[in-house]
Amino acid sequence: MLTIAGFDPSSGAGVTADLMVFAAHGLFGVSCITGLTVQSTLGVKGTVPVSAGVVHDTLDCLQSDLPLTGIKIGMLATAENVAMVSDFLEMMREVGRRAPVVLDPVLRSSSGRELLDAEGIAVMRRRLLPLVDWVTPNMDELGVLTGHMVGRREDMPPAARVLQKMGDGLNVVATGGHLDTPDDLLLLDGGEIECLTGEKIISKSTHGTGCAFSSALLSRIVLGDPKEEVASLAKKYVAEAIRTATELGHGVGPVNHLWPLQDE
Repeated sequence: MLTIAGFDPSSGAGVTADLMVFAAHGLFGVSCITGLTVQSTLGVKGTVPVSAGVVHDTLDCLQSDLPLTGIKIGMLATAENVAMVSDFLEMMREVGRRAPVVLDPVLRSSSGRELLDAEGIAVMRRRLLPLVDWVTPNMDELGVLTGHMVGRREDMPPAARVLQKMGDGLNVVATGGHLDTPDDLLLLDGGEIECLTGEKIISKSTHGTGCAFSSALLSRIVLGDPKEEVASLAKKYVAEAIRTATELGHGVGPVNHLWPLQDE
């Protein structure tokens, strides 16, 4: 399992969180870091992108040695990195080594810091979205990617359909974690649409829920669960990670990524 994402030194999100999610599902993870962040539970203080050349060399090194069974993409930090990852996915298709790809389109941090500029978003729309199988935007990200105003539950279905048309056989899970009832919208590649009912859990430990959800979704796909069930299983995993988390730090703490191992 490969995660292509940023590094969060507090381990609530980014590659370290993704690797914990993979491990919690019994899967071995490797990573390609696209950007370094300076952050804690109190928010993101700064970011330093990794060069596209280093991203290229890391991906080439990993894929030449380890068979990739699934690819999760998170923060890409720059337009050059979006293009480089698109090149990588195209190459994997050309050599017949295609694996399921889940994109968590990280555009800004939960504390409001921009993590991908307008040029990067344009490259994501044009080049990356047609190469992924699943995309998991939150409501803000769904609005930015589609140019639609997405502030209410009823705004999600039309925007999700617009986003789906940017891909090729794209499955969309629009997450509604900020709604009073955190329901998600599932739009499958065949046009089937479903509301995934959520439960509001009062907790300060919610940092990295988007990373955890997308990585859990990919894990369920790789483990062979039916396409109609992978999103709801990932949602249940995240809910329990929030419910069982111990409060850490002075701000918004991490979820309990490893709860399935602690439950054994």
